[in-house]
Amino acid sequence: MQIPLTADWQTVLKDELNQPYFQNLMHQVADEYENFTCFPPKELIFNAFNSCSFEATKVVILGQDPYHGDKEANGLAFSVADDVRIPPSLRNIFAEVHSDLHQILLPNSGNLERWANQGVLLLNATLTVRKDTPNSHKHLHWQDFTDAVIGKLSDEKEHLVFLLWGAFAQKKTKLIDTNKHLILTSGHPSPMSANQGKWFGNKHFSKTNDYLEGIGKKGIEW
Repeated sequence: MQIPLTADWQTVLKDELNQPYFQNLMHQVADEYENFTCFPPKELIFNAFNSCSFEATKVVILGQDPYHGDKEANGLAFSVADDVRIPPSLRNIFAEVHSDLHQILLPNSGNLERWANQGVLLLNATLTVRKDTPNSHKHLHWQDFTDAVIGKLSDEKEHLVFLLWGAFAQKKTKLIDTNKHLILTSGHPSPMSANQGKWFGNKHFSKTNDYLEGIGKKGIEW
């Protein structure tokens, strides 16, 4: 299976891409796409990386796996294609942005490419999924790969902001050097978590920008 990664990610992840487990993973993913309907489209599996270079990455938002409905997933965590109805978790994310930053208008598109293009790596722990079957590719070795990505970011960059929402994402804290980077945690923006008071009011978007601006970097236009 061809790995359409941009040059800088190819360089950073060269050793990982040559590991036997990764070669086997690519064969398994190719088989899945040949025998089942899977998402995102093949050409968008690595979209998180190709929309946000290693060099440009300032913020990392970690999701679990892609949306599993028709035409929803576009390879960016929490994001959907322009013509897709905004999912509940993303609506809650936008609502918190709206409240936190006192923005007047809520977005009418759930496509988060505009975040990625500003240096927000929207990384799912598992990059593929079968149609209508959440976590169906959890057994593949995607997390070996994405854990290595998080480790590379932690080791080779400084002053990143990691937004870890929910228990699953927060387990990745162990991969991150807390002396070099800012980690912000809260409940997940899913309706169940948000309605229990674990999401709204976390102010992660203003806190992220305050941190970035404090080290001389441009904040994100959320």
